[in-house]
Amino acid sequence: MTERLSHLAPRLLLLALIVLPWLARADAFDEELLTIQQRWAEIQYQLAEDDRADAFEALREHTRAFAERHPRRAEAKIWDGIVLGTWAGAKGGLGALSLVKQARQDFQAAIALDERSLDGSALTSLGSLYYQVPGWPISFGDDDKARELLTRALEINPDGIDSNYFYADFLLDQGDRAGARRYFEKALQAPARPQRPLADQGRRDEISDKLKALAS
Repeated sequence: MTERLSHLAPRLLLLALIVLPWLARADAFDEELLTIQQRWAEIQYQLAEDDRADAFEALREHTRAFAERHPRRAEAKIWDGIVLGTWAGAKGGLGALSLVKQARQDFQAAIALDERSLDGSALTSLGSLYYQVPGWPISFGDDDKARELLTRALEINPDGIDSNYFYADFLLDQGDRAGARRYFEKALQAPARPQRPLADQGRRDEISDKLKALAS
């Protein structure tokens, strides 16, 4: 028995040398991703509206470097795209269109890598761009494409707060008030994300405002 263990020890050591650095890199990636997510929520839900564009611009420097360091990780591209998209919304005007186009490229790249990453967030985010931006010849807006992407996201994450919120908002944009109300209410019942309480509360506040407007 002792002899067998002595032969096994070098193999276990080699395995540890391979696995432990990989686990450390995985932990570092997840920690940085969470830092980005938390900073995004602070900007989106706690900063004054006039201060958001500059803050998102600064955060985008972080997400761009993050995505460049991890070119095969869909999560990094998703969050670079999310920051670009919300920066565009905060900036407004024609100057925001180039940011939106860059965000679309990030989401398309993330979908090509793994469309199920982060519960289909690339599909949700890209779908939201397609119904919110102007159509041709100004930009790439396309309601049919938006519906396709948003419903695919719901198939992956049927109970998520964001997947239901953005599908509800799309239906509202299409004039389907009853459908919008149904999905907004479902979004309010979504399970909490323990590591993202500020994002959850901010989204719930947005949903409550939409439901109040629908009831008026």
